[in-house]
Amino acid sequence: MSNIKLFQNQQIRSHWDAEREQWLFSVIDVVGALTGSANPRKYWSVLKTRLKKEGSQLATKCSQLKMPSADGKSYRTDVANTETLLRLLQSIPSPKAEPFKLWLAQVGYERLEENEDPELTIDRALATYLAKGYTKEWINQRLKSIEVRKELTDEWEARGVSKAAEFAILTDEITRAWSGLTTKAYKQHKNLKKENLRDNMTNLELVLNMLAEATTTEISKEIKPATFDENKKVAKQGGDVAGNARKDIESKTGKSVISRQNAKSLGRSQKPELPETE
Repeated sequence: MSNIKLFQNQQIRSHWDAEREQWLFSVIDVVGALTGSANPRKYWSVLKTRLKKEGSQLATKCSQLKMPSADGKSYRTDVANTETLLRLLQSIPSPKAEPFKLWLAQVGYERLEENEDPELTIDRALATYLAKGYTKEWINQRLKSIEVRKELTDEWEARGVSKAAEFAILTDEITRAWSGLTTKAYKQHKNLKKENLRDNMTNLELVLNMLAEATTTEISKEIKPATFDENKKVAKQGGDVAGNARKDIESKTGKSVISRQNAKSLGRSQKPELPETE
């Protein structure tokens, strides 16, 4: 359990769900921070009733979790992930919620623009990384890694891989083969939670990850795996190529390629780009 501050001095109780890799937030705390209500529990109860009458499934997406209260004891309370909270914001008539509503509208508009002109996605990604303090050299590699990743996922889809869970398993095979760590363990090694692993890699880590994925794509094109198990074998083979390169580099330099450095320690900002509130 850890507390995070939102809306200046308002504290929102939160919990990191390691299994699902997502933050869960106390709905009551968020409602109280947004509305300034003296009784946020009652406010949420009334709002839930109204949402149900309108046919909204928002309330059903909130689960319950024990969280510490002001008296030091823990009680079950409604919690929601980030996606559900952003939807909740749209249902609260509050000046404090308005900046978020405008931000959501802007993000939605930009996504529609990107669907019409995919090149805008690259331009915005470049601007975002620059604003976060990444070097142009690193950004060029990161954008290239996105291209390499897209080629790999296209190849997987051509080989019958379609489910998100299967993509995750194959990615894990590649990561384990080249780095010696599962994706989850790699993130833990860098003290990450929800953050993107690639955005927290050093230049060398990123290059080796690209080598692993690009090699997997090329082997797959030649072998043409027909089953998921065959795709897993190919993923490991691609990762092994980069893994051998990693070991060779480490034998020459005498130090591990797998770094504990993350974006924060590398001087890059990972703060979510959310609007300011009064």
